[in-house]
Amino acid sequence: MSNSKDVVRKVLDQVKADNRASLTAPEGKLVCDAYGIPVPKEGVAKSAGEAGKMASSMGFPVVMKIVSPDILHKTEAGGVIVGVKTAQDAEKAYETILGNARKYKADAKIEGIQVQQMLAGGTEVIVGSITDGSFGKLVAFGLGGVLVEVLKDITFRLAPATKEDALSMLDGIQAHEILKGVRGGEPVNRTALADVIVKVSQLVTDFPEIVELDLNPVFATARDAIAADVRIVVDFAYKPKPKPRPTEEIVAAMSRIMQPKAVAVVGASAEDGKIGNSVMKNLINGGYKGDIYPIHPKAAEILGYKAYKSVKDVPGVIDTAVFAIPAKFVAAALIECGEKKIPGAVLIPSGFAEAGAPELQAEIVEVGKKYDIRLMGPNIYGFYYTPANLCATFCTAYDVKGHAALSSQSGGIGMAIIGFSRSAKMGVSAIVGLGNKSDIDEDDLLAFFEQDPNTSIIAQHCEDLKDGRAFAEAAKRVSKKKPVVVLKAGRTSAGAKAASSHTGALAGNDKIYEDVLAQSGVIRARSLRQLLEFARGVPVLPTPKGENVLIITGAGGSGVLLSDSCVDNGLSLMSMPPDLDAAFRKFIPPFGAAGNPVDITGGEPPITYVNTVKLGLSDERIHSLILGYWHTIVTPPMVFARNMVEVKKEMEAKGFVKPIVASLAGDVEVEEAAEYLYQNGIPAYAYSTELPVEVLGAKYKWARGAGLL
Repeated sequence: MSNSKDVVRKVLDQVKADNRASLTAPEGKLVCDAYGIPVPKEGVAKSAGEAGKMASSMGFPVVMKIVSPDILHKTEAGGVIVGVKTAQDAEKAYETILGNARKYKADAKIEGIQVQQMLAGGTEVIVGSITDGSFGKLVAFGLGGVLVEVLKDITFRLAPATKEDALSMLDGIQAHEILKGVRGGEPVNRTALADVIVKVSQLVTDFPEIVELDLNPVFATARDAIAADVRIVVDFAYKPKPKPRPTEEIVAAMSRIMQPKAVAVVGASAEDGKIGNSVMKNLINGGYKGDIYPIHPKAAEILGYKAYKSVKDVPGVIDTAVFAIPAKFVAAALIECGEKKIPGAVLIPSGFAEAGAPELQAEIVEVGKKYDIRLMGPNIYGFYYTPANLCATFCTAYDVKGHAALSSQSGGIGMAIIGFSRSAKMGVSAIVGLGNKSDIDEDDLLAFFEQDPNTSIIAQHCEDLKDGRAFAEAAKRVSKKKPVVVLKAGRTSAGAKAASSHTGALAGNDKIYEDVLAQSGVIRARSLRQLLEFARGVPVLPTPKGENVLIITGAGGSGVLLSDSCVDNGLSLMSMPPDLDAAFRKFIPPFGAAGNPVDITGGEPPITYVNTVKLGLSDERIHSLILGYWHTIVTPPMVFARNMVEVKKEMEAKGFVKPIVASLAGDVEVEEAAEYLYQNGIPAYAYSTELPVEVLGAKYKWARGAGLL
């Protein structure tokens, strides 16, 4: 590859020397040739015989054109012949063009005749690359032609892309069926097309100064994929983001912040209603067992703890300092933390970049870098880490322990997480505020929670990703072990700036997030409620062993809606084998509907639910169950719930472990039944056919991404 890099380097050096921002077509061809990106074959013939040979080696049809500095309007001079189909025709065309040119301008200097492969038929697609402020180099693929502008049917992956990434892009556009050949059209050569995508992604990775690239259109046929037109835009000032810190280094610092042996409260206060007072109270009332050092210029003690004028006066080691002082005093106090070698600062105060004071934020970032202090915030509610009984926040103390780690960029969303977790009895391992993300961001949390034995799922709300590429790489690694759920806010922001390429103009901000998050194995939540429900439900469900989903319902109406939800959430409804259908029919009345959903009808006693669910759990061909319960006098809600939990336990004892979710339609008593089911490992929802299926769908998404299915 090194000599191909030399070729490209030479071309780019020339562009730089000329102070240009884009490459000429011949330069684009040189670059493509160097990286093996197919463009039309072409050459200049000096004789009729040579033209015939050249055309034969390229494959017909070819187009032939006069090459002369003295003839600018080639067509007018009779200097272009298209659709040449044989070697004999090529020789004839050579003579014809030459004769026409002499007639047109007798003294024209003629350098020869260009023979160029003619691209015929096939499907027009676009392959391109853009440079995103957060994700860096991305490769793009979509259908070419007029519709691409209107439908914006394009998909993105981080560059460099693997062959698997590239093949997934071919299936990742809405019009992917066209590539398989429709109405007698031939299917495209997927390998050839994927190969072009991979090579483009490698080129832009090797040469970061290539900021935009378009191959448009690429003609994709059953044989090959050839780029008819190449456009390359450069920016020699472009600098990729620096590499993130090594994971071990992140984990070492984060562990001292999240699991500190000693905490200092800078701005601790004995006065009710002050933030420094709430932080102190939460640390104490939350049951934190480490040392607490209030820092205050005058007080001798605060809430029974000896106070110090500065962190530097504290005799012992301090792991984390929580700041509750006004923004303008933070930098000076942070320097003292640096001199005391405190590795982490939790910056609650607002009044920085979010309030039009970026210089105050830039100052604390510099201090953090100088002394190697990791900064959480500023402009945050603090954080909770329940295994250490640590409530380093001014919000309420929180003690419902569990294994979900949640974070939010916004304080309001943080409070919603606390409230939902408490109300739904969803235990958490951590709730973290990230605020302005002057330093610590989502990837730092991923690195910590990845190795945290107390965390089994990570759910994050974010408005932007400071370094999308670092996040994607961390998420790709972590999601193989633990589900990562992301709620990306600001989906509708205009995002797309005026771009100089087609690919650039098509790059909607949200589409990039959508595709890169999927590429990284992340489960994307569409709403705050979904983020919370996934955090609660996904860890409760066992991992399915296959894709076959079966619905068992007492209400036909629920069955139809549950089926719709399965389609919406990428679940595959099992087609029912005849022997299994017959087995289910033994338990249901003759007017019950066969197939999937299994409709047991409304008037059935509890035993019908028990028998059908038992059969669903015991047959190895079925991999997960969705239950649609209908409130009747014959089978009251709590009777149904107790029966289902009993069946689940009985079957688990026999080794049948499958995900089960339930939708309960009925009067208010179904709320208690849903809660009982949930507490016993069956995520269940009153009054919703969507939520249970969304949670099951999220589990499937994660299992597929982690390669467990």
